[in-house]
Amino acid sequence: MSVSEISHSRTLPEPRAMLRLIKPITWFPPMWAYLCGIVSAGVSPTGQWWLVILGVLLAGPIVCGMSQAANDWCDRHVDAINEPDRPIPSGRIPGRWGLWIALGMSVLSLAVGYQLGPWGFGATIVGVLAAWAYSAEPVRLKRSGWWGPGLVGLSYEGLPWFTGAAVLSATAPSLQVCLLALLYAVGAHGIMTLNDFKALEGDRVMGVNSLPVTMGPARAAKLACWVMAVPQVIVVALLFTWDRPLHGLAVAGVLAFQIWAMRVLLNDPKGNAPWYNGTGVTLYVSGMMIAAFAVRTVGL
Repeated sequence: MSVSEISHSRTLPEPRAMLRLIKPITWFPPMWAYLCGIVSAGVSPTGQWWLVILGVLLAGPIVCGMSQAANDWCDRHVDAINEPDRPIPSGRIPGRWGLWIALGMSVLSLAVGYQLGPWGFGATIVGVLAAWAYSAEPVRLKRSGWWGPGLVGLSYEGLPWFTGAAVLSATAPSLQVCLLALLYAVGAHGIMTLNDFKALEGDRVMGVNSLPVTMGPARAAKLACWVMAVPQVIVVALLFTWDRPLHGLAVAGVLAFQIWAMRVLLNDPKGNAPWYNGTGVTLYVSGMMIAAFAVRTVGL
């Protein structure tokens, strides 16, 4: 049976396809960043564990899941070229069900975010708007290899980190916390650029100007490595400035291993990008948590 025949024969979404639509594998970065924010706040979660649990669920399965559903709906024509077996182009999520799921999860995101108080609700509004601005016309920042990955980096790393710290402390985070969240969000631009390698052919056909399309895989990979590494060098310098030399050395250590992984990546950028996303990115987020523990007592 062809994809079109499957699409016309199904009227309700396949449950497994609905789970694949919201891509559980993508939930980890914002959940981890939210926990980094919780740690960096320097406030005991005793008596506030519900804020921790609810925030993690909001950052991952709900808001991130919503953003993936919105992206798949808006990218259904690109996915028909790159990944025709994905839930929407394959017909396992038929008709406009992909859109209804994304819209329903947007409403759910706002309802849950409201439970986290003004800081959490405000951040949720920003996150929902960013998700649609990235994927949907007429804005569709995904078309830009600069603005698209930048927005995703801020939404996946910077915003959840800021939110976790603000929600737990019920006030604006310190300058040190904001700097770390921003630096790691900037570095995530490089991670998002590497993630674009898997859609290279479809993006080229559909006019999505990702950096791998506009610069070529080799140059885009080199730029991504610099974008990931430079913010971490600044983090190390800041940790030494804030009298946290052991934490600074630890972040420098994970960066050194990342540089080794980057050298492997650059031998075959397109082929090794998935490997780096599993190896180098794990080291990257480890450095995030080290920095979060370092800054929790700065200024006390």
